[in-house]
Amino acid sequence: MNLENTQIQMRKGILEYCILQIVSRGEVYASDMLEELTSARIMVVEGTLYPLLTRLRKAGLVDYKWVESSAGPPRKYYTLTEKGKAFIQQLDQTWKELVESTNLIIKKNSKKSSSSKKQS
Repeated sequence: MNLENTQIQMRKGILEYCILQIVSRGEVYASDMLEELTSARIMVVEGTLYPLLTRLRKAGLVDYKWVESSAGPPRKYYTLTEKGKAFIQQLDQTWKELVESTNLIIKKNSKKSSSSKKQS
């Protein structure tokens, strides 16, 4: 197995949740999302982000509005819908459960490793 591919798949698995978290803070422009995701080391390109935003919009989780820009063409700003707010609350609970479960497994592995080192 390729480590890099596994890492990429793990990041892709939480991409939608991260995007919804960013949008939940208020109106946000797609390039600002890209910048935040990149700075958080969740590498994503426009070709991935825009189709995902379209899918989220079609699902009724996000909406957008066009805002005139003094520096060029109008910009599309995304916001969370009421349905999106309810959806992200459920995802927040799922995330907490996943983190807790993963930490339990990791801690068991750590305890096992440290006890086997003590026996050596």
